[in-house]
Amino acid sequence: MNRKGFTLIELLIVVVIIGILAAIAIPKFANTKEKAVVASMKSDLRNLVTANEGFFSDNNDYAGNIGAAQINGLAGAGTVAFVPTTGNVLTLNYVDAAGWSATVLNPAVTSAANDVCGIFVGDPATYSGGAGLAATDTEGAPKCY
Repeated sequence: MNRKGFTLIELLIVVVIIGILAAIAIPKFANTKEKAVVASMKSDLRNLVTANEGFFSDNNDYAGNIGAAQINGLAGAGTVAFVPTTGNVLTLNYVDAAGWSATVLNPAVTSAANDVCGIFVGDPATYSGGAGLAATDTEGAPKCY
């Protein structure tokens, strides 16, 4: 008798091994998307710093709003040309011509440790509060909390 192929036991062993490997790999990749979203939130904050510094160069004041086009204005009336990544909700908190803060959140982030990111520019004791950061945090560096 000529026997070619695999027995049922051999096939079941292969399926069990694949199942074990999948059970190990799936949790490792489950939070990868969330890490990417948090990275986009931090990137948006860094890009906002660059855009708002460009606005400051033109107006000697920081913008109080964000939009698709720059609208010059003083005392927070201006709009900086910046559009956040899709899904990110960015809030710019104008304080005065010496500083500002911003926060960003994304509903796709479910971990309590990273659900909001903030940044500030100016004196830490004065401007970090609007972003939910501590006065000991670094100016211009995004931090998630």
